[in-house]
Amino acid sequence: MGGAVSAGEDNDELIDNLKEAQYIRTELVEQAFRAIDRADYYLEEFRENAYKDLAWKHGNIHLSAPCIYSEVMEALELQPGLSFLNLGSGTGYLSSMVGLILGPFGVNHGVELHSDVVEYAKQKLDSFIRTSSSFDKFDFCEPSFVPGNCLEISPGCSQYDRVYCGAGVQKQHEDYMKSLLKVGGILVMPLEEKDPCAEVEGACAPWEPHLGTPPERLSEGLAGGVSGSLAGPVEHQRVGGGAQSGLGTDRDHVEGTLSCEDAAEDRPEQDDAPPAPRPEPPVNVLREKVLRLPLPDALKCYLLYYREK
Repeated sequence: MGGAVSAGEDNDELIDNLKEAQYIRTELVEQAFRAIDRADYYLEEFRENAYKDLAWKHGNIHLSAPCIYSEVMEALELQPGLSFLNLGSGTGYLSSMVGLILGPFGVNHGVELHSDVVEYAKQKLDSFIRTSSSFDKFDFCEPSFVPGNCLEISPGCSQYDRVYCGAGVQKQHEDYMKSLLKVGGILVMPLEEKDPCAEVEGACAPWEPHLGTPPERLSEGLAGGVSGSLAGPVEHQRVGGGAQSGLGTDRDHVEGTLSCEDAAEDRPEQDDAPPAPRPEPPVNVLREKVLRLPLPDALKCYLLYYREK
């Protein structure tokens, strides 16, 4: 997938071409793309292909085409202070660009199936922090990468404002991906092995849960604070291979990983009486008051994040 725009001689020319083709449409996304040189995430012997609008794969290392990352970044509608989960985080290129937008009060986590790719991502992140001339121009939300199968994240794991899954997702896992999202959040992912920005118009529209839109709504009671690290909730056992990094296939799914069998054992037997209606979730008065304060959005996110945590 790729080839939508002309190749550039360097990173800036590639970004110019993406802007001209309307793949990059906002200033924040443009700044993030210009700050991180795509070629720095290639192996040295393949750097000459870095500024082509093409995907690149070498062993377990994979980079999507620039037009794909552009569409993903725009669809996520990133803002300072949000929490972000990258499923199949790969080289860390996308996560690092996201971190430039999230700022110091954001949360930036990545889960990657292949441990060698996790080490590669950590090396590239360290190199960016130590050597990039752009690093000091941003308040950076440093990404944290952990190895694991993203289908084995604990059901009790905290939810996120933004979730991106860059690997192929079978239809039966769609609801599981949505369960990782906070109310009002945005999930961007491909379905049925398609790229997240397929040729079909509108295929890259993000899924957004909203209260009052059943059956695809998330209970507000499930939305919790963001954990400081995913190392606990993520199972570190690799189960088979995935379509791309970070996600297993149907054969790889471990039975019971996403089930609630233990909770079911504790439930009392139900009679034939209709279930009582669920009470409406209480209004969080303090949160509403904080949101109405005449403060910068980043500070509001900071106050609400640490209160929820």
